[in-house]
Amino acid sequence: MRQIRLCLLGAGLLWGPALLAQRPSYGGKLKPAQANMDVQHYTIDITLDIPDKSLTGSTIVDANLKAPATTLLLDLMDSMMVAKVWVNDKPATFTHEHHMLNITGSWPAGPTKIKVVYGGHPMIAKRPPWDDGFTFTTDSAGHPWVAVTAEGTGGKIYFPAKDHPSDEPDLGADLTVTVPKGLVVAGPGLLQAVKHKGKWDAYHWKTRYPINNYSIVFNVGDYTVVNRTYTTINGRTVPMQFYVLKEHADKGPHLLEMLEQSAHIKEKYFGEYPWANEKIGIVETPHLGMEHQTMNAYGNKFRYTKIGGQDFDGLMFHEFGHEWWGNKVTASDWADYWLHEGINTFADALFTLDLEGEESYEKIWQRTVFNIHNDKPVIMGKDIEEDQAYNHDIYPKGGFFIHTLRYVLGDSLFWPTIKGFITDSNYTYVNTTSTRALEDYFNKASGQNLDPLFHLYLYTTDLLEVEVHQKSPTQYQVRLNNMPMTLPLDITTAGGTNRTMVGKDWVTVTSTSMPLVDPKAFYLKKVTYD
Repeated sequence: MRQIRLCLLGAGLLWGPALLAQRPSYGGKLKPAQANMDVQHYTIDITLDIPDKSLTGSTIVDANLKAPATTLLLDLMDSMMVAKVWVNDKPATFTHEHHMLNITGSWPAGPTKIKVVYGGHPMIAKRPPWDDGFTFTTDSAGHPWVAVTAEGTGGKIYFPAKDHPSDEPDLGADLTVTVPKGLVVAGPGLLQAVKHKGKWDAYHWKTRYPINNYSIVFNVGDYTVVNRTYTTINGRTVPMQFYVLKEHADKGPHLLEMLEQSAHIKEKYFGEYPWANEKIGIVETPHLGMEHQTMNAYGNKFRYTKIGGQDFDGLMFHEFGHEWWGNKVTASDWADYWLHEGINTFADALFTLDLEGEESYEKIWQRTVFNIHNDKPVIMGKDIEEDQAYNHDIYPKGGFFIHTLRYVLGDSLFWPTIKGFITDSNYTYVNTTSTRALEDYFNKASGQNLDPLFHLYLYTTDLLEVEVHQKSPTQYQVRLNNMPMTLPLDITTAGGTNRTMVGKDWVTVTSTSMPLVDPKAFYLKKVTYD
């Protein structure tokens, strides 16, 4: 017997074991005291002491308690020292250890306001963006340059929060960062004001959208703002802003031209830019990049490739794609992390699809088909923490699965369905979602049970098994050995390539030569010939 095995890889930012050991968990099974709390809004007000690499300030957490409580539980790293806590404007008793702020008392169900005054030296990122924390460095002219990365650890790096992906603040966040005069702070949402206080400037940023905790971050530098105006697919005008180091200001206009083209492509497939009431923002950072809602981190040093004759920045395109997949659509359990990274990896290929066509798009997957690790399932369990969920294959195998799904359903069904999901309020913004929800949505839209295909790709390390049996000199039989549903397969014979429906029962193919199954690699598969 002869066997052909096809697999896939995509690029991604991976956490190493040593880096994971440095940081506390994010997500997992909700603790009862936190399950009782629905966060509505964060108000964060800090002063940054850059030479000391420290901060002081306060955070107000507005939440609704679902039931009366004797314990309020927030996440805050031990490197932050808590001075005082008030609940509903009254002093409260608390303990702070093991990265948890435990507040005790007695409170009725309903609106609850928690104010925490604190300060300390935040965790320093050793290898951002793979490692979380603060980065204190300087630009080439010696100006201070500060970045914050928190995707793996959450907001607890520098403010008290309910650090769980299932609960974003429904009404958004206010973030005020005070820095030495002359420096500029870039943050989420829209800039409300800059208040001058002697040798200090306070930048007040505000978003009214739900936002994941790891996007409530900021960057500080010797920035200037390069502006452009974007018109969405629905005709709304959105400011585009690039907070770029002054020394690179001349590079800003072209980068925003590229970003505008990226936005048009994303909107074509996934609907209007999700934060059209605020801005499309990017900020130059001393690390490679990271998705931060309305203010994506950009650190690719203006290095471009060419696609369709156009300049292309793959890292910027990927991080910007998270405005749809990761920020607008957010998994309520880190186990479904692939919804962010896998679908967005699939979306990375759409720039090539639009500018170079179908054949070039297909070659992206063909070139990388041999590099999936496939040593563990894409979905590793349920109610798990970010560092458990984050494995290599959530990028490439997750993306390849969507590539397969597109082939199985065909464009006339696939594109309206995936756009329908990401533009449905039941699965977006304040309504976090899951793999099961996506699966049910595609099942309903297609009128068929796609569960076996979802299960094979996402919950196992199995490959689709295709068996080809030669029955006579000119007749061959083809069937699927581990798939209880019928799937389309491209089969190339001496007479050409035909799309053939194949299931667990033998399908006869006539050919004067050995047929080739799935020559363009739409599936991760193992083909056995006998």
